[in-house]
This record gives sequence, C-alpha cells and structure tokens, in this order.
Amino acid sequence: MSVGIWRFFDGAPIGEVRDTAAEVEELGFAALWFGEYAGRDAFTQAALLLAATSRLVVATGIARFDRRAPISAEASTRALGEAYPGRFTVGLGGHFPGARPLTAIREYLTGMDSADLPALPVPAPRPRRLLAALGPRALDLAAEHADGAHPYFVPPEHTALARERLGPAKHLAVEQAVLLDTDPDAAREHVDLYVRQAPHHQANLRRLGFTEEDLSDGGSPRLVAALVATGENQIATRIRSHLDAGANHVCLQVLSPTPTSYRRLAALIP
Repeated sequence: MSVGIWRFFDGAPIGEVRDTAAEVEELGFAALWFGEYAGRDAFTQAALLLAATSRLVVATGIARFDRRAPISAEASTRALGEAYPGRFTVGLGGHFPGARPLTAIREYLTGMDSADLPALPVPAPRPRRLLAALGPRALDLAAEHADGAHPYFVPPEHTALARERLGPAKHLAVEQAVLLDTDPDAAREHVDLYVRQAPHHQANLRRLGFTEEDLSDGGSPRLVAALVATGENQIATRIRSHLDAGANHVCLQVLSPTPTSYRRLAALIP
C-alpha cells in the first residue's frame, strides 16, 4: 500500500510544519502532500518540509498556475529535485481567469518544458509532475504532458475512470478526505465548501452520476458518504477501493484532526 497524508498548512507556524513532517515520516507514510491556498509559496513550503525530513516524499497538492510563471515553476522544480533526489513531486493545478482552461494549461506545461535554464540542468531523476485533472480531456492532457494526475475530492468510481483515461503507465495519486470519529457536521461542511464554490467539482460529480439534489443543501447523505470515509474500518476499505480501482497512491486528508490522528491512520496500513 502506498499511502500518504494530505493537509493545508495555511496559518500553521514553522515549528508545527516541521513537527508534522517529522511525525509523518516517523510513522512510515509514503508522502506528505499540501495545498497552496492563502499561505506560503508552495515551493518554499516544500523546501521546509524536505529539510525537516530525511527520506519522506514531499508533494505539492497543488502548486497553483496563477502564482508563478512557467519558468519559475520549472526552476523551483529542478532546484528541489537536485537538492533532494527522488523526494519531490510537483502537483500543478488551478485556473486561468478569462482563458480557455485546457489551452492555457497546455501552454503552461509547454513553457515549463521549454524553459531556458542553462545553469540549472534537469536533475536525475527528474521530479514527478502530476496534474490536478478531473474531466476526461484534462486527464488526457495529464497523460500527454505530465507523469500522471492528482485528483482531489473524488470517490473510487472516478479513480477507475481516471486510470482508464491515463493508461496503465501513468502515476495516479488520489486525495481522500477521512474522519476518524463520527462527526456528521465536519463531513458535510467539507463537502458543502466544494459543491457551493467549485463549479469544476460540481461538473465532475455530475459526470459521475450525482444529481442536482445530491449537490444541494450542503450535499446529500449519499454524496457525503461517497466523498468522506468515516471510522477506521471504512477508511481502510476506501483506501483499498481506490488502489483496486487503479490508484498508485492514496493521500488522506484528516477532517477534525486530533494529536493522535496520524498515528491512528498509520495503524491501518500493513
């Protein structure tokens, strides 16, 4: 089983960031993923996490397109790949206001590939590049211009479709929200945040067969159960469902975390 931890570090002091990385590594998780929203620059954060650990893979989930030019993203990727061989994965995603999304993403990735950085050669191994892809055409783009995909806010049914679209050779790392203890409000608040504010997630869930009723009023019980795994038994089953559906890696985002959350999750992994 390849299982990691996914979290936001927005607002967390540096000491907590370092302590979390050290704990995740000590517990034996394969990777530590983090989002870029309102906090530190993604590549700076990755450097902090890599420096605080000795073998853990650190992954951006995601570094946003709109925060930096393609040449900056490529330069940072190469620098971290050189400093920490085999330990950095760059997940890329986000939106381009006013642009055709797939065209803009393709141009961005092409810009990274063609970046003129003669003093900073591509390291060996080259850091894995994943795309935050949900829909069929975005997954095709991930297969063509990246090493795979990092879908977020998806059930195992999407994982199966993503694997089919990507083909067998590409890397598929799937985020899964989890609750170790029953807290219906926390699960529903998590789902509500995305079904209210993220049209691309709404569209993806409709493609999977969820209805307008499922997407209304914070999400139906059916939708919440599909997107949030609750309790140790269900979490273990959901991890296995994603892996059986074709995921190479599952990263767990803990809702309502406690100081023992990661240790409890580590006990679920053989």
